[in-house]
Amino acid sequence: MKYGLIGNCSYQALLDERARVVFLCWPRFDSSFVFGSLLDEEQGGEFSILPAEGPVAPEQSYLPNTNILRTVFESPTGSYELTDFAPRFQQYERYFKPTMLVRRIKPLSGAPQVRIRCNPVYDYARIKPALYQASNHIQWLIPNAQLRLTTNVPLSYITESRSFALERTAYVVVTWGTPLEAALEETCESFLARTRRYWESWVKHTALPGVFQTEVIRSALALKLHQYEDTGAITAATTTSLPEYPNSGRNWDYRYCWLRDAYFTLRAMRRLGHFEELEAYASYMRNRAEASPDRIQPVYAISGESDLHEVVLDHLSGYRGNTPVRAGNAAYLQVQHDVYGELLAAIAPLYLDIRFSGTASELSDRLVRRLVQGSTDTLESPDAGIWEYRGEQRVHTFSLLMHWFGARIAERVAERVGDADLGRMATDLEKRARGLMEDKCFRKDRGYYADALTTDNADASLMMMVNLGYLDRNHPNAESHIRALAKDLSLKDYLIRRYRHHDGIGETHATFTVCGFWYAEALARLGHFDEAIRACEQIISYANPLGLFSEDVDPATGEQWGNFPQTYSHVGLINAAFAISPAPNEVGDP
Repeated sequence: MKYGLIGNCSYQALLDERARVVFLCWPRFDSSFVFGSLLDEEQGGEFSILPAEGPVAPEQSYLPNTNILRTVFESPTGSYELTDFAPRFQQYERYFKPTMLVRRIKPLSGAPQVRIRCNPVYDYARIKPALYQASNHIQWLIPNAQLRLTTNVPLSYITESRSFALERTAYVVVTWGTPLEAALEETCESFLARTRRYWESWVKHTALPGVFQTEVIRSALALKLHQYEDTGAITAATTTSLPEYPNSGRNWDYRYCWLRDAYFTLRAMRRLGHFEELEAYASYMRNRAEASPDRIQPVYAISGESDLHEVVLDHLSGYRGNTPVRAGNAAYLQVQHDVYGELLAAIAPLYLDIRFSGTASELSDRLVRRLVQGSTDTLESPDAGIWEYRGEQRVHTFSLLMHWFGARIAERVAERVGDADLGRMATDLEKRARGLMEDKCFRKDRGYYADALTTDNADASLMMMVNLGYLDRNHPNAESHIRALAKDLSLKDYLIRRYRHHDGIGETHATFTVCGFWYAEALARLGHFDEAIRACEQIISYANPLGLFSEDVDPATGEQWGNFPQTYSHVGLINAAFAISPAPNEVGDP
């Protein structure tokens, strides 16, 4: 998956190694794509700026410490640089983040012949909008929308896909909604400079571990782009329907906010020293809980919609021919009891971190008590589990772990606010959850805690028993637990499957990238630092050339599969790096 990610927390876009825009949804993360050749080469539209001479092998990289993508093309007639970015910078005490893609085409040598093709679609390629050409822009007729291209390139060259000699810097700006009507060249250069400064400053204010700093920075920048800043929601990935494995049918829409994934993303962001994201998500989460008095779903839309009705877009051929293509996700109907613990952990900094002093509210207080009560009521109730099994429900050990984790955190909150009744509830919940895990989940003959009360399966998510502090390095089961899980689930190069048993859909083949990072983090937390470094090095070797990870890796070919970029994978890398070396060694340190 040789794709680069750009965005501005208002939208995201994927560009391939030739800088073709292969996936861009407007106006929101979860809207229809405007360019979607990732999911259908024929029908998905096109936005390319390529040498007229034909196929090329360009060089591509990010401008250091930014989300600005640079692609350099060499051709017989000359070379040029294509810079792609989504504007983002502070203006008028808030962030300017328009639904705008800016593409700067700068000649480097000679007079390269360039061809621009821009053919948007909408309603998942069911609408092929007609265009009309004005005096200095092109507009496409999409119902209730304004999609416009503004440029200093002759418009006929674009509408007719004609090649032209690039003799000076050209700018192509595509907007949704408010068009660009200011001076084109000056505005684009200003937006580029200010966007670059914004990302460089954001990285400068990022805390880094002592190892894998380059990889951690790229992961942090990718995570940042997955927060929809308007509401604070954090999505699991940029894409929909990229299969976990070829011809598996496991093609899901990840453009939504899973409460579990969002918590672990925020946990990584806090380690990096970024807190605005937590405040925004806490507001989103409180509103979702207040609007869901009967049940807290595992996943919501980015503006809070609860109905994510799953539909199959059977007119699309799918990623590399893999169908089905889906919009929506039926996981919203599932019962996943671990969300109570994760929400407690997500909201806890409002009470326990002095930097958030005064940010808790009556809504927060009600939510904490509701979450503890909900966790207590569902402790021994079956659910679909972290892996969202579509078969038989069970009392899953991971859910029990999160009940325990949430209870531990609620105890601290109760102590801080002086709520003795809440403290007693949390202490009782913690003891009950621990008792169930010790009495009914540990399989002495296998050396690990099994996936559920009534089954014996290995489950990679239970590496988190070490990473969340349930099993510390002095616990008699800690070492055997992670080693036995790894032995059962590893394939090669620290690539680890989630599980091996039937999940209600079929057999799994791919390895889940974050599971390897969970193992690396657990190794570090148990004191095996050299092995943890080797594990991270092996997994990082499967990243794409820009340092980005999808959800899965095919162990046979080393190819990345699954939705992309996957926040879980990047969170796993960050947490493993901090577990290995929480802080860099400065020059002059003893």
